[in-house]
Amino acid sequence: MHFLEGLKDGTHGSFSRVDEGVPLLSAKDVRESGLRVGQGSQVTEEDANTIVANGFPRRGDVLLTIVGTVGRSAVYDLDEPLPFQRSVAFLRPRNILESRFLNYSLQSQSVQDQMRLATKVSAQPGLYLSEVAALDLLLPPLDEQQAISDYLDRETRRLDALIAEQRGLIATLRERRVALISHAVRRGLNDSIQLTGTGIDWLGEVPAHWEIRRLKYSMESVVPGVWGSDPKEDGTDVMCVRVADFDRPRLQVGAEIPTVRSVQRHDQVSRLLEPEDLLIEKSGGTAINPVGFVAMYMGPADTAVYANFIARMRPAEGQVPRYWLYAHAASYATRLTARSVKQTTGIQNLDQTSYFDERFPFPPAAEQREIAAYLDDQTSRIDSLIAESEDLIELSQERRAALITAAVTGQVDVRTAA
Repeated sequence: MHFLEGLKDGTHGSFSRVDEGVPLLSAKDVRESGLRVGQGSQVTEEDANTIVANGFPRRGDVLLTIVGTVGRSAVYDLDEPLPFQRSVAFLRPRNILESRFLNYSLQSQSVQDQMRLATKVSAQPGLYLSEVAALDLLLPPLDEQQAISDYLDRETRRLDALIAEQRGLIATLRERRVALISHAVRRGLNDSIQLTGTGIDWLGEVPAHWEIRRLKYSMESVVPGVWGSDPKEDGTDVMCVRVADFDRPRLQVGAEIPTVRSVQRHDQVSRLLEPEDLLIEKSGGTAINPVGFVAMYMGPADTAVYANFIARMRPAEGQVPRYWLYAHAASYATRLTARSVKQTTGIQNLDQTSYFDERFPFPPAAEQREIAAYLDDQTSRIDSLIAESEDLIELSQERRAALITAAVTGQVDVRTAA
């Protein structure tokens, strides 16, 4: 990139974090819609001044993520410099290159492909500054760059508004899903039935004829995953369910209860699963993705095991597995599960004794089946609407990327485009 005046990355140093100070930004704060400020950690004003003493960034610089998620870009549009970590590079264009055009060019398919090929992967993906400097892009005259940028500003703004609208709809639908599950598990399906107080903060009032018992009495067994050394009797391979198979983003918001997928082959047996076994992540969570996610195994019997960060919960006789799947989702959504999460050396662990001593509503088996069937029907409708919105977002993002690529490579005459 001979048309750059400067190319730097953020600080490689280590600075103490403070509760009130100057935001220290990173790759996660660089979004397609622009820079996100105020979501992460902060450093003292003195440390911030030390980091930006090299003169980067300044208004008009283009930010490019080069560690972790490589290839997101945005124009820096603030008057004052903010400190960044090394996961972000600053590209300062010469007067022959318009900042917005450079930003859109970095988002084009051809440049994204170049970055993908140049990215090195060790602990996490990374792109060296020398590789950034070696990127090739087309450079039309400055007035054409400005015309292309004006056109893309207008068109991407429309698509971004549509994407934001659909994301807002998804958030609303997921909130509705959580509320639907929590209400059905705590109140049942008959709104006119007599209620009685429980004295339990997360439950409040429940139908008077329901039992309130400790969660452990809903389960025949709770068995943690332990790697074994004994082969399966017939010597064939089995699948292994891992924590990575839990659909984290969806489970995190309590919005979906997916079926766990078995994806890794393993020839040793530790624990064999049966259809409708419940699996709970009991260790290894983070502040963003706490432990306590629950999913249901729906594969055939004796063909899958589960890893050691997971516990298998097998409902007791007379209990309906799908009802208890929803009951665990309600406990997570109401923060009940979090009361039993302990932090040890930065790793979260579920205190199973504490969690399974929590009191839960035990409707009669017939009502458990009715509640589960009702929630299956209602959540599947919501899930269909969520899937439609996700498809529309994906199509809009593809349209956005194609539009940018076509415009910066001259495939669209922006002077005549509507």
